[in-house]
Amino acid sequence: MGEVAEDIYTQDGTVDVKGNPATKKNTGNWRACPYILANECCERLAYYGMSTNLVNYMKTRLGQESAIAANNVTNWSGTCYITPLLGAFLADAYMGRFWTIASFMIIYILGLALLTMASSVKGLVPACDAGGGACHPTEAQTGVVFLALYLIALGTGGIKPCVSSFGADQFDENDEREKRSKSSFFNWFYFSINIGALVASSVLVYVQTHVGWGWGFGIPAVVMAVAVVSFFVGTPLYRHQRPGGSPLTRIAQVLVASARKWGVDVPADKSRLHETLDKESGIEGSRKLEHTEQFACLDRAAVETPEDKAAGRTSAWRLCTVTQVEELKSVVRLLPIWASGIVFATVYGQMSTMFVLQGNTLDASMGPHFSIPAASLSIFDTLSVIVWVPVYDRLIVPAVRAVTGRPRGFTQLQRMGIGLVISVFSMLAAGVLDVIRLRAIARHGLYGEKDIVPISIFWQVPQYFIIGAAEVFTFVGQLEFFYDQAPDAMRSMCSALSLTTVALGNYLSTLLVTIVTHVTTRNGAVGWIPDNLNRGHLDYFFWLLAVLSTINFAVYLVIAGWYTYKKTADSPDDKAEHAGAN
Repeated sequence: MGEVAEDIYTQDGTVDVKGNPATKKNTGNWRACPYILANECCERLAYYGMSTNLVNYMKTRLGQESAIAANNVTNWSGTCYITPLLGAFLADAYMGRFWTIASFMIIYILGLALLTMASSVKGLVPACDAGGGACHPTEAQTGVVFLALYLIALGTGGIKPCVSSFGADQFDENDEREKRSKSSFFNWFYFSINIGALVASSVLVYVQTHVGWGWGFGIPAVVMAVAVVSFFVGTPLYRHQRPGGSPLTRIAQVLVASARKWGVDVPADKSRLHETLDKESGIEGSRKLEHTEQFACLDRAAVETPEDKAAGRTSAWRLCTVTQVEELKSVVRLLPIWASGIVFATVYGQMSTMFVLQGNTLDASMGPHFSIPAASLSIFDTLSVIVWVPVYDRLIVPAVRAVTGRPRGFTQLQRMGIGLVISVFSMLAAGVLDVIRLRAIARHGLYGEKDIVPISIFWQVPQYFIIGAAEVFTFVGQLEFFYDQAPDAMRSMCSALSLTTVALGNYLSTLLVTIVTHVTTRNGAVGWIPDNLNRGHLDYFFWLLAVLSTINFAVYLVIAGWYTYKKTADSPDDKAEHAGAN
């Protein structure tokens, strides 16, 4: 009967929408994914429909200087990737991923509706000089725009960390076939993101530039409504992981219990450490984790003293299970890998700021009557991802698998490291183009703020295309890595943690721009990034990022060599896949 039950029901603790054990035949797997992927595609279309060209909106409609506009965009983008910590906490602790996504979608749509009104309703739209001249927004008008943007940032905070984890929940890790499909899911999840981004950076940027900001922001609001419908249509097919209670409370319990027992010796035989006798761990929806040797000081929290035995049922603030201790260890091990992604995210963030500002100075004409907006060049990053995802999934992985014998081909750490190396070349390509641009300016005497350099904007394509290739290795690898290595009851939190690298990357970009502007404009100098880039040195900024990326990769090699992969008690073969991983 046990074998029959295993064939009928999932073995990872997932349940259906009614709370009953999820059946393999009628729920999850690829049958549930189209609705989740369509939702993500529409949501990302809405997001990139705003963010891709936002720096130009800040400059033209809100009258901001280049450096201020770039910093406002990166600050907002950073917040969009910090708020997922809140959404993830609610999902893991109380609401579950499904209801967290559903609830925060409402906030997201409210923000989009307000932004559309701010760019189309009389009284909210700033007054502008005739003939497309400077605009003069009031404080209230600017405030409405920023309120809308930060409502969107809050809305994305409940969606972004949960959708990838919710999609991965549809595959049972205890079923070998479904486990292999889960790895492919992350590739196609990122593919769907970039289909949305493709439409945003082409159609929506064109609409914003040539039709108007009201339509340019209104279309994403409608698309987001489509995302909501798509998500709810798939409701009967979804598998759900039950929320496991507050992960922050469990972490605090381990820290307090280990501090209380600081003078207690940890037994040499780790099987004597405290653990539940049941097959399941004491954490709702979480499998047991095996003991690891790193961070041995935390093991004191699982040492059962004579006082604990005499007390009978002991408080979790004094005695924790091995699984609870290993849960904290897993998170601590992730932190150095997480930190190594911040510089990569800074490089990635240049597409919506410095690449656009660089493109504004180049020849964007395509024939006598048409020009391509600089922000639309991000379409080549998107196309790069769309090309590289199937190439990686269908060609590279099988080829590398034949050599390494690992199901995924590369380990997750190797995959991310390759992307870090590729990202250096994107900054080198951008820097080389800017050197050529500055030489053309000197040759033709084009030092005016609105002078267009006679170099086609399409020479920016290589730097966008290289970043796209780097994304497929680093960002997709990061998605899979943080889901795979997270404790079962903290997967949304750890997915959110991976997203905060994008936030901190944007904040680091803001910091670098601020420092560079301050240092390079001393004694009345023009600086590297003036409003008139024809008199600046944007190439120096790209060289700086290339150097930082190289140093970051060197540090990453040390961190990856130190990392120990998580191992659950019911998956003895995990180490085989990761042998030689680092």
